[in-house]
This record gives sequence, structure tokens and C-alpha cells, in this order.
Amino acid sequence: MGRQHHDLRGATPAELRAVIRQGGYGGHTAGLAAGALQANIAILPEAAALDFMRFCQRNPKPCPLVGVTDTGDPMLRTLGRDIDIRRDLPAYNVYRDGKLVESRADIVDLWRDDSVGFALGCSFTFEHALQEAGIEMWHIENDTTVPMFRSGLQTVPAGPFGGAMVVSMRAIPEDRVDEVATICARFPQAHGAPVHAGDPAAIGIADTGAPDWGDPAPLPPGHVPVFWACGVTPQVALERAGLALCITHKPGHMLIADVAEDAETTILAPD
Repeated sequence: MGRQHHDLRGATPAELRAVIRQGGYGGHTAGLAAGALQANIAILPEAAALDFMRFCQRNPKPCPLVGVTDTGDPMLRTLGRDIDIRRDLPAYNVYRDGKLVESRADIVDLWRDDSVGFALGCSFTFEHALQEAGIEMWHIENDTTVPMFRSGLQTVPAGPFGGAMVVSMRAIPEDRVDEVATICARFPQAHGAPVHAGDPAAIGIADTGAPDWGDPAPLPPGHVPVFWACGVTPQVALERAGLALCITHKPGHMLIADVAEDAETTILAPD
């Protein structure tokens, strides 16, 4: 029988990856491995990798690049001692010709000699810091996935990659919005400070109760909807690029690395 989220809250990154690799957990990773870097993932052919890297460089808030594999090597050696990008995420999304065709637990049979894997910083890092400051993260406490929206904000294109910025939303007490922005700004490799606070319509979101990804979350009285650039943005860019095959994490189901989320650098020396 698979493990439950609450059973894994005290596990180390290596222990969590071992459970995931063995097929023992397929849920979201919010609230797990406190203090460890979590990462969004994108895997694409080498022929498109340089343009994708340019896209990340031009859009550092939604796409903070923290690691890259060598071509054809599935081991993410700079983020841990035994990280297999094909098997160590709880769930993957597979795109063919720009269309999401399936979600699955591993992608071993889809990895190719020309595959390149990218790791991008994740909002779970700043969520831990906010919780440490006593700011409630409703989706973590209620075992759901943060709501995410395709916004009206546009990314800076590179090659075939571009399109709308995806944002994640959290309800923040109105008297703590400035404090939240200050805390999150300390984590530029995890999307940094929010991109917007207040009226969702100002960034093209019509209904905060109907997210494009994740689960709806309440907006209690005295709270403000606050929006951060989100690591699902590359999935929109990959859809637009229409590559024959590319792979990402399933939203909310991240890679858990060995490096600390607040380290000055997230890069380890390779073995």
C-alpha cells in the first residue's frame, strides 16, 4: 500500500525520493522535507534546450533555473548525490506536439539519448519561510494543491517558447502583505516577491474560485489575494512550442533535492 502525505512529513529528501522511486507515494509534495529545495522539472530534446535556457534566463521570476542535466544523462548531479530525474518525482505530465496526453509515475521508457532535464525553483521554498513567520498556508494545512491561473501577464519569448505567465495564489491577511513580500524577496531562486496583490482582474483572472491548475482555496474576510510567478509557466511555453515530445512535473508534484532551500547557491559539486 502507498504511503500517505502525513506519514512522510519527517522524512529526509533521500528517504522521500527512495519511497517515490519505488512507487510508494504519488501525491503532492507541499509541506514535505522542510528546509530542502524543491524544484519544477522540464525535459526536452537537446535541439530545443538552448532556446529553453534562454527563455528561463529572460524570465527569472517564473523560471528560476537551479539545475540542468548533461545531455542523455538522467542524473541531476548538482542537486544531490542520487537524483534520477526519470523516477524521483511523484508524477509527470507528458506532452506530444504541444498537447498534454498523459500523467504517469515515471518516464524511464521516454528518456532518450538527446534528452536534457531542467530544474526550476519552486514556491514551496518561500511557503516554508512564511509558515515559520506564522502565516497560514491554507492548501498545505488542508492537504490540497495551491490554486494556479493562466494570467494576462506575458513572458519574454525565446525561440519557440513564450506565452502567458502562470501565477499561484495565496490568501494573505491584509496587514501582512508587505511583510510577505519582504520575506519572499529573500528567495529569488523560488520566484521571489509576489507579482501582484489585490484585484485579480488587473492581471486577467476572472474567477479565483476556478483555477486552471490545483484546487480552489477560500479568500476569508480581511485577506487579500496575492499572486506569485509560478513554475507551471514553462508548461504553457512548452505547449506553445509544440515539440514532438516534452515532459514536466505534474503541478504540485515536485522534485525534492538535497540542497538547502535558503543556501546562497543551490549547486553541489558533482561526484
